[in-house]
Amino acid sequence: MRMKRCCNLFQLIPSRLHPLRSLSTFDPPPSFSPRRVVVTGVGMVTPLGCGVETTWKRLIKGECGIRAVAPDDLKMSSFDESTKLHTFDQLSSKVAAFVPCGTNPGEFNDQVWLNSKDHRSMSRFIAYALCAADEALKDANWLPSGPEDKEKTGVSIGGGIGSISDILDASQMICEKRLRRLSPFFIPRILINMAAGHVSMQYGFQGPNHAAVTACATGANSIGDAARMIQFGDADVMVAGGTEASMDALSIAGFCRLRALSTKYNSSPQESSRPFDCDRDGFVIGEGSGVLVLEEMEHAKNRGAKIYAEFRGYGMSGDAYHITQPQADGRGAILAMMRALQQSGFGPDQVDYINAHATSTPLGDMVEAKAIKSVFSNRAASGDLALSSTKGAIGHLLGAAGAVEAIFAILAIHHGKAPLNLNLRKPDPIFSDGFMPLTVSTELPIKAAISNSFGFGGTNASLLFASTS
Repeated sequence: MRMKRCCNLFQLIPSRLHPLRSLSTFDPPPSFSPRRVVVTGVGMVTPLGCGVETTWKRLIKGECGIRAVAPDDLKMSSFDESTKLHTFDQLSSKVAAFVPCGTNPGEFNDQVWLNSKDHRSMSRFIAYALCAADEALKDANWLPSGPEDKEKTGVSIGGGIGSISDILDASQMICEKRLRRLSPFFIPRILINMAAGHVSMQYGFQGPNHAAVTACATGANSIGDAARMIQFGDADVMVAGGTEASMDALSIAGFCRLRALSTKYNSSPQESSRPFDCDRDGFVIGEGSGVLVLEEMEHAKNRGAKIYAEFRGYGMSGDAYHITQPQADGRGAILAMMRALQQSGFGPDQVDYINAHATSTPLGDMVEAKAIKSVFSNRAASGDLALSSTKGAIGHLLGAAGAVEAIFAILAIHHGKAPLNLNLRKPDPIFSDGFMPLTVSTELPIKAAISNSFGFGGTNASLLFASTS
């Protein structure tokens, strides 16, 4: 009886208030024409150094930011020395790519970004994002003071994991029955979206505040999502990228248990990350941040901004196959690259450089190479397609990788130079004379470049950038 009465009442609602009946009376939504997006600023913190200039110079020279892990690197200050040493001994991988810290030029200064009363709510991955964003905004000369400009500037910075070291310390407090001493900033320190939150608060940006979390594709998705926000008119300027600082006992141990990390080169760390090489045996975990300033093209031109490149394509796909392994035929990577090309309006023969995701894992590198060969068959066979993975120099920065490597692709366009693929001595058999990763940094005109990023869970993203000249 109650149901029947409700139905009768529903029928008495006037048609102009009935959502299903009134839907057809609305006018269609406004027509949409995507706006063009350009890159006007870049900033980064990497194992090669703090700052774009330091990192790029060392990358091009073929230097490496990977070193041996020491017990003090495990961030186990709340544990006794015996437990720390025992944990260190049990790690099968003892190489990692740490951001160089100190007060010298090109080093990340903890005193400036972390060690003050104002920074109690920030963990290291947040501080890296703030540092990279500061450089990118200064590079773009975009530090608006007016409310309208701030309302049209947003932030899209994601991370892969967050602050596991804070979680480890908090868990130890439970074991020692000291939970009342837990910091009130514990939750704000571990939330991944707090990197974007702190950047927006630092500069008063009131546009979209967004944080993608897509494992190792996070940086690329954060940039692609931000570009679409500008294309759709949600913002005129977006501060976009990825950040990561998971250099702690639990994170390293977790990847060791997955058998994802390199273990063969503990005695020669700088040889341990070797993308596309036959002797690769796993990735090297790294940390850092990469941040871009993306801007609507006419907005950038009207204020006389320097333009590095134009954002032209963003392709995404899902493997729908396995939690960590790609499909053997590389279909997911193929779809991501093809969709980026389709959105850009370019053909495969118009791409000059690919910054590959290749992390130095036996299966992943081979599958990506196969996918690139499939999409760019004629271009690859002719030898006109420059290809490299820069993870030989900086390791795998997880949630920051896609953003840092997108910046490398942009700088390759800007400087007309493609960075080398470090530690490539015996190339995977899938390569041939025409199709081969670069073993030296090479000067060449680069009009268009793709940056690939793939993550656990089968998530794939490809970004395509192009010269504006």
